[in-house]
Amino acid sequence: KDVYKPVGLYRMPPVQACGLNRNVLHPVLKRKHIMIIGIPKEIKPDEYRVAMVPSGVEELVKHGHAVLVEKGAGLGSSIPDLEYERAGAKMLDKPEGIYNQAQLIIKVKEPLPVEYPLLKENQTVFTFFHFAASKSLTEAVIKANIIAIAYETIRDVYGQHPILTPMSEVAGRMSIQEGAKYLEKPMHGRGILLGGVPGVAPAEVVIIGGGVVGSNAAKVAAGLGARVAVLDINMERLRHLDDIMPKNVVTLMSNVQNVRNKVKDADLLIGAVLVEGARAPYVVTKDMVQTMKPGAVIVDVAIDQGGCVETSKPTTHSNPIYTVNNVIHYCVTNIPGAVACTSTHALTNVTLPYVCEIADKGYERAARENPAIKRGVNVVKGVVVNQTVADVFGMRCVVM
Repeated sequence: KDVYKPVGLYRMPPVQACGLNRNVLHPVLKRKHIMIIGIPKEIKPDEYRVAMVPSGVEELVKHGHAVLVEKGAGLGSSIPDLEYERAGAKMLDKPEGIYNQAQLIIKVKEPLPVEYPLLKENQTVFTFFHFAASKSLTEAVIKANIIAIAYETIRDVYGQHPILTPMSEVAGRMSIQEGAKYLEKPMHGRGILLGGVPGVAPAEVVIIGGGVVGSNAAKVAAGLGARVAVLDINMERLRHLDDIMPKNVVTLMSNVQNVRNKVKDADLLIGAVLVEGARAPYVVTKDMVQTMKPGAVIVDVAIDQGGCVETSKPTTHSNPIYTVNNVIHYCVTNIPGAVACTSTHALTNVTLPYVCEIADKGYERAARENPAIKRGVNVVKGVVVNQTVADVFGMRCVVM
């Protein structure tokens, strides 16, 4: 009696097979649903985003799923509980209720240590994991026997990262906004206006990495009138940027000599290096940081993946900066969380199609039929299935 009715050509498993106890389900969930989806409140310090906006919840309900949302989950993004209820969600008071009942958990940021005990065996968790930056997180997820699907390793047939892209766009643009703020003298910066004024030279902005973060940072910095240099190891990417950027943006091949010279000149340095699934390499060394001007600013957007500046360490929005060698470091690990309303809507735009597919089909069929989702699967029931993550920690990888 606990087997779900067929949906299309496949049959979803009973909730018992997902490690869940129907006896403790919310009364509304005792009807048959294709899948129970949980949206807990984010607890990372100063994280104001939520994994899904009400319009996304409404779409999932239309697909036949039950959606559980923790009360207050959307308040940081200016979304009241009532809007989720109107969309068809069931509101629960505590995260335990979400994790105990949901077969699919969707989040924004990786589970924190206090959330590890809440993870249930065979549960699917879909979020930004950034495993390469944390061995303890990787080991906890392996121990929990969940299915971990990482936003950041979803890659489409065009080689793009559709879920990472909008957050990188936000982070790239905000890196200039934050960098400009900390260049101000009251913030102990050099006291420089990015665009200068007639008769006074503009600031030197150096961007390491010409991908989505770097190109968005360059666009904003150039628009403010700064002199911008973008360094990358991909010559085709540099040609593309040279074609589309204004004349106050120059492109350079990223090699040790060019990086060393430009870091020394920089008033504002943006770290925008990404290696999919892996820890970001140190492109800017401690010795290079020592050559920077007093009061210069580093914004290391790559900190989610460990950082590309050797002196970088994670910070939060409530305590965003520290100083090394008189150089201000801004290394917030969730930069888009500061503009949560914009970021939450942008994130839902790109995650919803994948959430629907995973929920409709189950992760196995979804990964089998959609290579992008398959690339997003990092850990399955105690086994690492992403080679890059396995290589970072010297773990065994099993191919799906």
